[in-house]
Amino acid sequence: MAENPSIPDPSATTDPTTWESGGRRLRVRVADERDVAALAALRRQWLEERAGRPVPDPGFEESFAQWWRVEQPRRAFWVAEVGSERAGHTPVGSINVVETVHMPRPGGRTARAGQVGNAFVLSSFAEAGVPRALLSAVITHARDRAYRRLILAPTAGSAAFYRRAGFTPAGESLLVLDPHVVLGD
Repeated sequence: MAENPSIPDPSATTDPTTWESGGRRLRVRVADERDVAALAALRRQWLEERAGRPVPDPGFEESFAQWWRVEQPRRAFWVAEVGSERAGHTPVGSINVVETVHMPRPGGRTARAGQVGNAFVLSSFAEAGVPRALLSAVITHARDRAYRRLILAPTAGSAAFYRRAGFTPAGESLLVLDPHVVLGD
């Protein structure tokens, strides 16, 4: 999820959920059950883009819908889209976070953490601020929900992006971020 430093940071605008890049109108919003088919199609398109070929799996969309129904109550989902109200919107990226509520202990409070997962952006939108906007939505959510930390297991290609966003190593394969600490990009 590479970023171009010349792209305006969507979180720095008056409306961090919408912005323009290269003449394209983009937005990030919370996804819901109406987005399941579009998110499945986006996930397929993203994987096929990386594979460089179609990936035959006629049952994928139904499998994705079943996964959504199981996961939706414990995850928050966001979708990035290009388009307009008039012309319609096309999904170009997505991210989600699983909330974990830690067991309380004597002398300690219950704490929440978020596990960031399934972040993907079509390559033609990776330099348009989409990865940053999706991550910004997750961090805002984490602050609003008073998460103690965000945790993720980045791919080799996305680790530098998350480190630039303030995530720090936690073991061999995880990165963590205190969402209440404001860091530069």
